[in-house]
Amino acid sequence: MSLSGEEQRAAMSVTSEEPVTGVDSPGAPRISRTRAALVIGVGLAAAGAALGALWAWLAPPIHGVVALTRGGDRVKAYLGNESDNFFLGEFLVLGLLGVLAVVAAVLVWQWRSHRGPVTVAALAVGAVAAAGAAAGVGAALVHWRYGTIDIAGAPVSPEHRVHYIIEAPAVFFGHSPLQIAATALFPAAIAALTYALIAVSTARDDLGAWPPVDQPVIGPPVTEAGALPSGQ
Repeated sequence: MSLSGEEQRAAMSVTSEEPVTGVDSPGAPRISRTRAALVIGVGLAAAGAALGALWAWLAPPIHGVVALTRGGDRVKAYLGNESDNFFLGEFLVLGLLGVLAVVAAVLVWQWRSHRGPVTVAALAVGAVAAAGAAAGVGAALVHWRYGTIDIAGAPVSPEHRVHYIIEAPAVFFGHSPLQIAATALFPAAIAALTYALIAVSTARDDLGAWPPVDQPVIGPPVTEAGALPSGQ
């Protein structure tokens, strides 16, 4: 049974609109989604290490003294408002990690073919890795630069009761597990929130990722001849 000219054109149009899922199709990713997630995580960890080096250069040290009291005790004190630099250094870590999280989320969104939950999960895990790398590299560099304060070994005596010191800034607001976890999870939350805000502003349900998903067409049913059913 041969098709009429109108039916042949309709069949050809339906065939041409079907999505092509081959590897060589336009828009198809060149690497797997698992490998893309690994690239995102490793890239963020490397960026976090570089950010830790930048923080070690920018964070201000804390100037203080080790003094010998009249009773022979050694005490440590800070000059003026130098103790505020502890908060400044820790806040600087969070600020740099927040900027990295926003920039990373925007850049990862540009990887259109891999948009989706796997990507945002890799982004969050990579942000945690970036925070850990930044904290580790930053703490190591500032302690290498300024050293460790030895109050018991400070060269103070009844003749020279004051010894000036420079203390390295801190990367965490405290040493409790909860405070450390909050610092590590902060950039992950910022990155996931930024990615989610971009996603909800996208018109397509598939976010434009690969493979594309046909959008449902809402309207009255149409017969093969192109006419509305009887009673419509």
